[in-house]
Amino acid sequence: MKYEKVFLIGNPIAGGSAFKKITKAENILKNKGVSVETLLTEKQGDAERFAKQIKGSKILVIAAGGDGTYNEVVNGLAFSQIPMAVLPMGTTSVLAKELKIPKNTEKAIDIALKGRVQKIHLGRIKNKEKQRLFILMAGIGFDGLAVFNVDSQKKRYFKKIAYILSGIKTLLNYAPTELRISNSEIKKAFSAVVCKASCYGGSFKLAPDADLRKPCFYAFLSQTRSKFELALQISGVIFGKHIKMRDTEYFRTEFLEITGDAHVQIDGDYFGKTPARIEIVKDALNLVFPEE
Repeated sequence: MKYEKVFLIGNPIAGGSAFKKITKAENILKNKGVSVETLLTEKQGDAERFAKQIKGSKILVIAAGGDGTYNEVVNGLAFSQIPMAVLPMGTTSVLAKELKIPKNTEKAIDIALKGRVQKIHLGRIKNKEKQRLFILMAGIGFDGLAVFNVDSQKKRYFKKIAYILSGIKTLLNYAPTELRISNSEIKKAFSAVVCKASCYGGSFKLAPDADLRKPCFYAFLSQTRSKFELALQISGVIFGKHIKMRDTEYFRTEFLEITGDAHVQIDGDYFGKTPARIEIVKDALNLVFPEE
C-alpha cells in the first residue's frame, strides 16, 4: 500500500538513543517522499491518546519505543482500519523480536512501508477497576509482582537491568498464594503467564506455539510454592525445557477466569490485581509484518 501520511509516535526516553533514532526515522521517511508527523510522548497515556486521535485512510502509524509504547498504540488503534508498524527501541522490545523487526532504523522503516498488513487477535483483561487490551502476554503472580516491584528510577536509568534486579528480589522473597484458573475446568497454580505471542523477556520462547495471528492464548502455569523449583522453571525457559518440567502445565485456551490475590502485568507494564478475566478479541488490529 502507498501511504499518504505516516504518524510516528515515539517515546524519546525509551532507551538506546531513542530520540536520535526517532529523528533519524523521521528524516528517512521525508527522504523517501513520505509526509510524516512526529508525535513525542511526555507521560504515560500520551501514545494511546495520540493514536486515538488519528483518523483517515491510507495512513500508517509507526510506534517507536518499547513494549509499553506499543501497548498504548495498540489500545489507541484497536478496531480501526489504520495499520501499526514497529520501530524497535526501549527496554526489551519483545514485540519487535516476535515480528523479527531488525534494530537497524532504515531496515525497520523499509518493513513498515513495504510490509504485509495482517489482522491479528488481541487479548483483553478485565478486573474490578478497569480493562485493557494486550498484544504479547499477561503475567499473573510472580511475573506481575516482579513488574510491580520495579523501581521507576532504576527502570529509567538502568532499563532491562532494573527488571532483572526486581526479578531476583521477588524470587528471594517468593511467598505466593494459590490461584484458581478456570476455563472449561478449574486448575490450581501459584503463577501464570497467558501468552498471545511466543516470545517472552526478549527472544525466549515461553509459548512456542503462540502466534499473533491465532485466535487463542497459550497459558503456562507454575504449580509450585518452592523458590528453588521456580528458579529451575525459569532456567528451563532460558533453555527451552520448561514445558515438560514437573509442577507446570501448558495449554491452549480462548479465555480464563483467575481468582486469588496476585499482581498482574501486561506487555511488561503493571496492570493491577486479580480477580480478573482474560479473553480473546478477534480481528482487533491491523499489524505490519515483514514480507515472507
